Amino acid sequence: MQLPLEITIRDIEHTEAIDTKIRQKAEKLHHLYDRIIYCRVVVEAPQKNKHQGKEFQVNIEVDVPGKVLVVNRHSHRNEDLYVAIRDSFNAMKRQLEDYVDILRGATKSHQLQLTGKIVRLFPDYGFIETSEGNEYYFHETNVLQVPFAELSIGTTVHFLENNAGDSLQAHQVTT
Repeated sequence: MQLPLEITIRDIEHTEAIDTKIRQKAEKLHHLYDRIIYCRVVVEAPQKNKHQGKEFQVNIEVDVPGKVLVVNRHSHRNEDLYVAIRDSFNAMKRQLEDYVDILRGATKSHQLQLTGKIVRLFPDYGFIETSEGNEYYFHETNVLQVPFAELSIGTTVHFLENNAGDSLQAHQVTT
């Protein structure tokens, strides 16, 4: 199936070579992820800059299920139109790869969820002990889903470890 592609050229001559290069780059995106709904590419040459000359800007918008990916930063501008096209499509490729990784569940797991029991409670903080015997401090502001006042000693909780220097601290504490 061919990728639905809309190409808009502003302030420069629309040539077959430009069109072909954009289609090739868009097809590579489609090869990476074949469920792209729509791709819009806008190539423009804003007013000439006194110091740098005319810089081309390529804006890309890719509609995928549940999200719209956009590249429109000025950092991809270039005096060479084909370099601007390449840089913008490379940025879109990285965004699309990240999107596909998330769909596949291949995102990096930064922290493992730990489980423990509340062993001590004070008016606005407490301590959780894991099955390994490690004790984690937690503050009432780190408790999610239930009010701190409803917690009791012996309650099993899940949490993420918060690296806080020498002490073990828990955050995102849930029951």
